[in-house]
Parts: sequence; structure tokens; C-alpha cells
Amino acid sequence: MNRQGVRWTADQVLALAPDVASRAAGSKLGAAGPWSGAGSSGEGTVWGQCKGSGGTPYRTAVDLAGAAGPAFTCSCPSRKFPCKHALGLLLLWASGDGAVPEGPEEEVPDWAGQWARERRERAAKERAEEGGASGGGATADPEAARRRAERRAERVTAGATELEQRLADLLRGGLASAEQAGYGLWEETAARMVDAQAPGLAARVRELGAIPASGPGWPVRLLEECALLHLLDQGWLRRELLPDDLAATVRSRVGLPASADGPPVRDRWLVLAQYDTGDPKLTTRRIWLHGTGSDRTALLLSYGAAGRAPDLALPVGLALDAELTPYPGAHRLRAALGEQFTPPSPTSVRPRGLSTAQAAARYGEALRHDPWLDAVPVTLGGVIPTPDGDTWQLADAHEDTALPLTPAAHNRAGLWRLTALSGGAPLTVFGECGHQGFHPLTAWPDGAGEAVPLT
Repeated sequence: MNRQGVRWTADQVLALAPDVASRAAGSKLGAAGPWSGAGSSGEGTVWGQCKGSGGTPYRTAVDLAGAAGPAFTCSCPSRKFPCKHALGLLLLWASGDGAVPEGPEEEVPDWAGQWARERRERAAKERAEEGGASGGGATADPEAARRRAERRAERVTAGATELEQRLADLLRGGLASAEQAGYGLWEETAARMVDAQAPGLAARVRELGAIPASGPGWPVRLLEECALLHLLDQGWLRRELLPDDLAATVRSRVGLPASADGPPVRDRWLVLAQYDTGDPKLTTRRIWLHGTGSDRTALLLSYGAAGRAPDLALPVGLALDAELTPYPGAHRLRAALGEQFTPPSPTSVRPRGLSTAQAAARYGEALRHDPWLDAVPVTLGGVIPTPDGDTWQLADAHEDTALPLTPAAHNRAGLWRLTALSGGAPLTVFGECGHQGFHPLTAWPDGAGEAVPLT
């Protein structure tokens, strides 16, 4: 049985919070005062009862040994996962001051033990079913699947052809017409791409609609995005002529589904960053991992309905012994999480850092294989956050070069956390390097020290 032998840090716990308000509320509950009957087992279960506004305390439990990261249950009415009570309980546990003592599995309360056992039994059953399906069980009719794929490809081709005509009409009439037409033109075109079963094209078309209202210089930005959309259209229409990896990238960018195709890579994976993005219908969680043995970077994606956090949660600074299976594509960064051989646990390992010049070169090289790539994951070594007029940059402490921070990075509290951590000294910083600059996600102080999430 997997055991959770090492306690997390407060930063690793707070990285699980679904939003800033939950982080603040959970921090207030990270003291022993409102808790009673708290405890933990060597099998990874943490439990406790938190006094609320009513007469009955809230029963809260966390399973730290889950196959998809920690799982939570609480009798409170909150729809956030984890709720503030689960965060407070984990903070109390992480403090290691004896308020959440560890005991044998027999001491787990029935309500917490039964929940944890049912979760683990359900996960084991799902893994067994997946293994049976992949081991030669009943399969769908391959001829029917081929016909469905052909019909969808025909629809996408029709949509791409129509989009090419609309882009040509826009350029023929002049970019000023885009500002006059407003967002409705693009929304109608995006709806046509949805009908053509090309959600990737639809998403890029919707992004065009916001550019004319994005401030000075918008015609240049609109022309650039139109050129990239035209390139994607042409890539799809001529996909038979492309190398296999680039053709797989085009299919993914257009929005066709793909499955992880292996072979699995087993490694001790360091959790570099975790952050959520959302729209009215979906919350997407991105988790960046670094293989300490393979020296490769991988991206896990997890999804949740609007307003709900995705199930997969891996706090920054932890490492797990697991298998990842890559998806097809030019860089094969995206992967599916397979079997975990140990639960996530804290580690002092950090990835090797690059210079700012090497990071920029890496993004340029990546664009040769995927021209639609917004950014690449990069770890910078020996950089100092430095003001540059009204903006900030990461200056290389060893070379006369620097990378500007993205506009989005300037609007986050993480920037001030980054500068406070540095205090003018070099840092190791992981983030995403792209055409808008560098977006920092996690930092380590120079020398020794734990990972500090910036999201």
C-alpha cells in the first residue's frame, strides 16, 4: 500500500485552492482552534471536524494517496473543490505541530475510512476495466470508425475552404472593414466552423473578433493572426504532403481528437506548475511536469465543468514516480498520466536552468515545427527580476541579455512575490516563453530552497 510519509509545505497546499478567496479563507482555518478529532493515517488519509456556524461540525477528509492526486470530501454546502475546510485541514496537517497526529489505519473514523476505501476500490476497478479494454476485449467496428473519420474530415475541409474565402474577402476589402463590422462577423464565422466540426478553427476565429478593440497597432496584430489562420487552413488542405508529426500537429490545432499513443515513459516527475484557465463552459487545468531522469517536460490537461475545479490536482514542488504516455504531435509535450507507483511527495530537486538567450532560441526552434505555438515551457537559471521603464523583465545575471515579462504577468500578485523572493539576487524560474515574452509560473531561490508557486 502506498504511504504518504512526508508532509507538504503550506505553499503546496495553497496551490490547490480553486481561487484567491478560497486561499484566504482556507488560511484562516489552518489553526487548531476550530478543529476537533483531527488525525492522519500512514495510508494517506487526513480527517477532522471543523466548527461552523451551525451546531454540527463539518466532517472533512482528504485522500492524499489518490491515483489522480489528492481528493476531498466535506459535509459543508460549498461547491468549490477543495473547499476552505479541506484547505484548512491540510494546512493544519502540513504544519506538523501535532494538531493532526498520525496513527494506525484502525483509528480512522468510519465516515472518513469508508469514503477513502470506496474511492480506492472504485479507482482500482476503473484501472482493471481500462486494462481489459486495451488487452484485446471487444472493440468497435474499425470500418465504421473509418467512415466516421472520413465524414468528419470532409466537413472540416469544407469549413477550411469557406474560411479561406472569408479571409480573402476581408483582405480584399481592407482591414478597416473588420472594425466596422464588429464582433458579430467573427461570431457567425466561428459558428460555421463549429458546424464543420473544427472547434480549433472556431476558437481562433473568435480570437480575431477581439483584436480590433485591443488598442493601438491592432491592424498589425490582426494581419498576423489572419496569416497564421491561413497557414493552418492550408496545412489542413495539404495535410497529405506534410511529415507525420506536423500533420498530427495540424489535426490537433484544427480540433480533431487524438489519443495518447505511447510508448509510456516511467520517471520521477517533478510538478513544475499548475494553473487554471476558464470560459463560461469549461475550466482547463494545465500541469507542467519535469522528468528528473529523462530531462523531458510534459503537460497534463484536466477539465472541469464551469465553476468546478478539475479532478486532477498535483501541487507544485511534489514529485511522483509514474508513467506518462505522450500524445502525437511535433513536440509531444502533452501526455496522459498512467500508473502511479508512489503518491506525490516533496522533493528538493529542480530542473536545470537555461540562459535567457537559450530560452529565446528554444522558442524559435519550436516554431519551425509548430508555427501556431504561443509559448514553450522553459526553466531559466540565474535571472533577476528588473524594472524596465513601466514594465518588468528577467535579466540574465551572467549575460547581457533579458526577457520581458508578458503583459499578463504584470497584472498578477505573482510578480511581487517573484521580486520579493529575489530581493535583487538571482533565481531559478520556470515559465512559458513565447512571442509576448516570458510568463513566470514557479521560482526557486538561488542555491537551496523550496519551489514557490507564482500563480
